[in-house]
Amino acid sequence: MTELLQAAVSPPNLVPTGLLVFVLLYWLTVIVGLVHLDTLDVDVTTDADFDLDSHAGPHLHHGEVGVDWLNNALAFFNLGRVPLMVFLSFVALPLWAGSILLNYYTHNSSWSLGIVFLLPLLLGSLFLAKVLTTPFVKLFAALEKDHDAGGQPLGKLCTVLLPTTRERMGQAAVPQTSGAPLVLNVRAASATELRKGDSALVIDFDAQRRCYLIEPYEAT
Repeated sequence: MTELLQAAVSPPNLVPTGLLVFVLLYWLTVIVGLVHLDTLDVDVTTDADFDLDSHAGPHLHHGEVGVDWLNNALAFFNLGRVPLMVFLSFVALPLWAGSILLNYYTHNSSWSLGIVFLLPLLLGSLFLAKVLTTPFVKLFAALEKDHDAGGQPLGKLCTVLLPTTRERMGQAAVPQTSGAPLVLNVRAASATELRKGDSALVIDFDAQRRCYLIEPYEAT
């Protein structure tokens, strides 16, 4: 075990070890309820908005040409269909294990050579993560469907779980008539900070930032 720890913190393995530690700390905060699974999620749009021009041919609006390839690449690796941190977890572990083994068997202790090894290891880990997360695509699609079936939270009262401001995302729970409360990613609609335990009203949905907007509510 001591030898493994020494290898993990050796210069050529520092980057994979740092990524793995970050992932482990994230899941620890999820387990204790400090953050939600979708807190660091990404929004992937694969449908581009085309115009047909008889002279110039099809083109994209608002500079979407530059980001369309990136959206397609993210979608290929199941990002947008599974949470970012789930995918990153399946990248971090094989990347770390591969780095430890490769540097051990090549007797490498050089940071620069470790970075060279890291590039093919990262590429291989990305494709492995795509394969490993594919069975989870339908699972998260079903969970999202159940979430939507719970009813629209707009206009409903909620209780703040994690503090939020207009700039900082938090979480709030909307009580359900049956089952567990509906947990939402939220932001304050005004400059007022909402703290844990405050009552608020869900007034809108921000599609760009994928969160609900809430404002303080005081019963009269």
